[in-house]
Amino acid sequence: MPSIAGQFNEGLPDFGKAFVGIQKAVCKDGSLPYKTKELIAAALAIAARCEGCIAYHLKACVDLGCSREEILEVASVAVMMGGGPSHYYGARAVEAFDDFVAQAERLSSV
Repeated sequence: MPSIAGQFNEGLPDFGKAFVGIQKAVCKDGSLPYKTKELIAAALAIAARCEGCIAYHLKACVDLGCSREEILEVASVAVMMGGGPSHYYGARAVEAFDDFVAQAERLSSV
């Protein structure tokens, strides 16, 4: 079953193709490495307080080999920019990162 965003894109196929096109254009190495772009996206997701975006970009950060320390610093920048409410979401992002790392470790040991 498609994600909620995937369902939205299916309902608006032209929009969905355009949005996926933006992602494909951005989510690769350029002047900034893709890993850096995902760290930026994670900070923006925390500052915007979007749980779905936080999960999506934190999972990508795990897959790209980001460290917990990098995520803590990303969260601190997001809190600086987003204020108190982002503090809560920054903590949730670190928790999600830890969960994704644990899941990846479990899968790699199988």
